[in-house]
Amino acid sequence: MTHESHLSLSDYDIAAAQRAVTQIAIPTPVVRSAPLTKSLGRTVVLKLENLQVTGSFKVRGAANRLLHLTEAERRTGIVTCSSGNHGRAVSYVAELLGIPATVCVPKWVDPVKLAAIRQHGAEAVLHGMTYDDAEQRSLEIAWERNVNYIHPFDDPRIIAGQGTIGRELLEQFPPIDCVVVPLSGGGLIAGIAIALKSHNPEIAVIGVSALNASVMVQSLRAGKPITVPEQETIANALAGGIDLNNKHTFRLVRDLVDEHILVSEDEIRSAMVFAAEEHKLVVEGGGAVGIAALLGRHCSQLGENVALVISGGNVGLDTLVRLRTSTQNATP
Repeated sequence: MTHESHLSLSDYDIAAAQRAVTQIAIPTPVVRSAPLTKSLGRTVVLKLENLQVTGSFKVRGAANRLLHLTEAERRTGIVTCSSGNHGRAVSYVAELLGIPATVCVPKWVDPVKLAAIRQHGAEAVLHGMTYDDAEQRSLEIAWERNVNYIHPFDDPRIIAGQGTIGRELLEQFPPIDCVVVPLSGGGLIAGIAIALKSHNPEIAVIGVSALNASVMVQSLRAGKPITVPEQETIANALAGGIDLNNKHTFRLVRDLVDEHILVSEDEIRSAMVFAAEEHKLVVEGGGAVGIAALLGRHCSQLGENVALVISGGNVGLDTLVRLRTSTQNATP
């Protein structure tokens, strides 16, 4: 059952979040994609959150959430769950602010992300073989230790923090009439959609999910948040559930996202290689799903001025080398 929030779009204060987030996160560049522009016959730009502090957009929401903790809450400490990027971001911000942090992750967490969590001084708890297992353990720790729980996506301050990407896009790419955004729990796309549609309701918002991590899309089809068995995916940043007690993102995604695309594992791998070869960018699977959607010509609501959010770049170079080799071997 979903307990929907009664907040209006204006209650997700993205302007205030932008003022807070700039203390920790950086404005990321927007670059024109010549090959995608030529291929699609419309202007396509890339919003490079893979170049963000901690290697993903997640630091924006983490910064906005943790900066609003009281002094007493900071002393008490925090716990969160993550498939990797949120945990890395929370541990980074917590270290800067002197907040004791615990991050629960599934045992399959990417070693690159796990190492970064520990590097920033957080306690990393590896628990279970699914994201939901790790989430359950994080909630238990929050209760056992009486510490503050930081939700990875279903929180107004997290959503507003991610929405600062939308405000930057409006400043950096004024003609924008369409944005393509990776979709998992919905915090990223919800924040961006609020920012863009508050400015111009006609801007199309397209969500792209991995076929093997499509719980939000399946929940929307069901009309309520549901649980879906986890499948292995190279877009592991998109893995995990959306919380059966979802209060914010399910409603926001349902009401604000204009089109949903699902992309296959092969398409995501090809998109990661494309980013490396054509743009010299290191992009993880979850960050490459939008590229996959455009390369596969899956989007029916593309505008003439398209912004593609590259949400993260936390992937080992050895993985990219393997993907490139396998892609070359598969080419006749």
